[in-house]
Amino acid sequence: MTHALVVSSLGKAYKRYPGKWSRAAEWIIGESRHEKTWVLRDINFSISPGEAVGIVGINGAGKSTLLKIITGTTQPTTGSVSHQGRVAAMLELGMGFHPDFTGRQNAYIAGQLLGLSTNEIASLMPSIEDFAEIGDYLDRPVRLYSSGMQMRLAFSVATALRPDILIVDEALSVGDAYFQHKSFNRIREFRAQGTTLLIVSHDKSAIQTLCDRAILLERGFVIKDGNPQEVMDFYNAIIAEKENATVEVKRLDNGSAQTQSGTGEARVESIVMLDEQNNAVELINVGQRVRLKVDIRVYTDLPQLSFGYMIKDRLGQPVFGTNTYHLGVELNHLKKNETLTLTFSFPANIGLGSYSVSTALHALDTHLMGNYEWRDLAFIFNVVNIDRAPFVGVSWIPPEAECQR
Repeated sequence: MTHALVVSSLGKAYKRYPGKWSRAAEWIIGESRHEKTWVLRDINFSISPGEAVGIVGINGAGKSTLLKIITGTTQPTTGSVSHQGRVAAMLELGMGFHPDFTGRQNAYIAGQLLGLSTNEIASLMPSIEDFAEIGDYLDRPVRLYSSGMQMRLAFSVATALRPDILIVDEALSVGDAYFQHKSFNRIREFRAQGTTLLIVSHDKSAIQTLCDRAILLERGFVIKDGNPQEVMDFYNAIIAEKENATVEVKRLDNGSAQTQSGTGEARVESIVMLDEQNNAVELINVGQRVRLKVDIRVYTDLPQLSFGYMIKDRLGQPVFGTNTYHLGVELNHLKKNETLTLTFSFPANIGLGSYSVSTALHALDTHLMGNYEWRDLAFIFNVVNIDRAPFVGVSWIPPEAECQR
């Protein structure tokens, strides 16, 4: 099978010299005077034509270096990269823009760097101008631009012609919500037309919505490559991990991967959804009133505890989440081996489909503060429409309709 992009045994190391004269001494004497700091090690993956892949990882994991090597702006220390077709990249914001040149002049320069001829850029300029929507600023020096305006122009030039491979770094996180939506709509159109997409983002929604697959980098290594929801769950667990915490992945009976992390100082012992007759249910009607019952055990004395839950749709997108801290339910001065039961009552005003519940036990208001236990796919349930008027969407918001003539 032909691949759009192949990364083989890729590594990148930077030289680190102990003193300012060490580099000169190395050159004159011909003896190594440096140490290598590796930012990428043994990276291997391939991407099929038309596939969308997200690259995720904490800051310093090597994401941006990887993209620079793929686009050719940085050379690898080991390994190779090969690709098929024309590549367009959105890396560092406004990279290559000269601050004293106008936006139009920079558009011509950027277009030529992408392999376009002057005539091609001239023919594309009206569409670039129309998509960027920066008005008269197109003929003003770029040093007068805001970061959002630079992003508008850079994205408009990079995507003026549909590329075979589109590479996008975090640059799209800059700017207003209107242009972000506009940009992602163009990316979706390119995907539908067969463009291969490689995107770096901390936005879980963007990764899970746009991508068929996700790759997680950690300290320069690929530590997970697979389903976007599973990878993002694992990524969130790593972020939540504290000293003495562990990250564990279990394969459930239905084939899904459940990610769990935490110190274990408190754990969810059981979780169940009950109807109004106190029956355990996994299939509920649209708008049906239910109770989420959670049993918790504390394994060490804790001054404060918060429990939170998040309902997600089948793609892992958040539907609703809250925790006891925000609800004003105080769980203080808990003793070792103490157990408690929490009950959350609510109407299931959500659309048809399959949903999961993620749980978190932590200190204060967020699982990033004292992560005792984080568990994805702690409970799974389905919503069906038994007796409601037909509707579409992720929420059930029944209106009262009237007509005046």
